[in-house]
Amino acid sequence: MTRRKLDEVDKAIVEYLARDARVSNGQIAGALGVTEGTVRARVKRMEEEKLIRITAVTNIDRFRDATLAYIWIEVERSDQTRSVAQALAQIEELGFVGVMLGRSDILAITMVRNTEHLAEFVHQRINIIPGVRRTDSTLGVNFVKHDYRMARIVA
Repeated sequence: MTRRKLDEVDKAIVEYLARDARVSNGQIAGALGVTEGTVRARVKRMEEEKLIRITAVTNIDRFRDATLAYIWIEVERSDQTRSVAQALAQIEELGFVGVMLGRSDILAITMVRNTEHLAEFVHQRINIIPGVRRTDSTLGVNFVKHDYRMARIVA
């Protein structure tokens, strides 16, 4: 599948939506000097091509009973990385699963109530997956910056 290259208008639309997904097509059009129909059509096309997804994002700063847990996973053999990552992706509580370069093969991110909850989750849900050699977990304790728009268009 060929990926479309986004032009400057597409990128500007995405920037407006990244700041506030509730902004109207008319407001974006006025700011960019294009028609509302142009904005509507481009947003629809980018959604259909799965270049963007408009959704609500949880503000983790407001959760007092939970913290982000980063679970670094090492697989037994490199040819198991894909299958382990796919098994992890099926776990509903994991909000992110990515194959990584570096000391760990996979990073999984979830929210937990405390260290006991994290240990239980890792032992009962992750360590049982065939191919998982070891895990190393870290908890986020103080977020200096958390930009909900961290997925930027770099093309």
